[in-house]
Amino acid sequence: MSFNALYTDLSGYYDVMCEDIDYRAQSNAVQRLHQIFGNGGNLHLDVACGTGPHVRHFIDNGYVSSGLDINQPMLDIAATRCPEAQFTCQDMGNFQVSDPQDLITCFLYSIHYSDGIEKLKACIESAHSALMSGGVFCFNAVDKDKIDNNLFVSHTVKKADNAFTFRSGWHYSGCGEKQALKLSIAKTNACDTQVWNDEHPMVAVSFAELITLLEPCFEVHVFEHNFEAITPWNTTSGNAIFACVKIQPPTVVATGQSTCC
Repeated sequence: MSFNALYTDLSGYYDVMCEDIDYRAQSNAVQRLHQIFGNGGNLHLDVACGTGPHVRHFIDNGYVSSGLDINQPMLDIAATRCPEAQFTCQDMGNFQVSDPQDLITCFLYSIHYSDGIEKLKACIESAHSALMSGGVFCFNAVDKDKIDNNLFVSHTVKKADNAFTFRSGWHYSGCGEKQALKLSIAKTNACDTQVWNDEHPMVAVSFAELITLLEPCFEVHVFEHNFEAITPWNTTSGNAIFACVKIQPPTVVATGQSTCC
């Protein structure tokens, strides 16, 4: 068994790794939230869009959808999957749009790829600036205070003569604004097993802290992490869906800096 880096670029394996994700259910749930809280528009941007599976579902349901990601190889796959959409290579911590959007999404806990509070604040500011009045910023998040470092999620997918086993889990030290997403990929065939391990730095934030960051500029609605039903957050679970409605423009103070978010 070798423990060297199995893949230098995950873009070609991303869809295999995420094969068990119900993109349709996630997209439909957010569209229901947008119908309830949104402004009636159909311009949509998916932040950290990866290879574009969510964008595909939004387009199929009548949205004018686009996406951004920091990984160009993934965007190349997304462009093939969604030739109608525009994709741009941008950092989610500081992105811009050519036209204001009615809905901005960030699925799969990707909001945590802001690897510190300041970058998370910048991401929230970018989303606020990119939205129409009454637009919705929707994402899912994990509460740092509810993380079980021993909990890992795993699944196995067979492709041709190979079996891929994917494991992921959150790790938080218990203090500070940094946590990690630990990933492991094992590729097994008749000859051997190769293992690739990685650890992605992520921002650690409690839901109380996150709501405090959002509330200056957004009307914040929090729901249980259930894509089959819209259920208000019970205030104790550590995974939730946030639907944030743009309620005001940023306030500019004497220094020229925005007080929003």
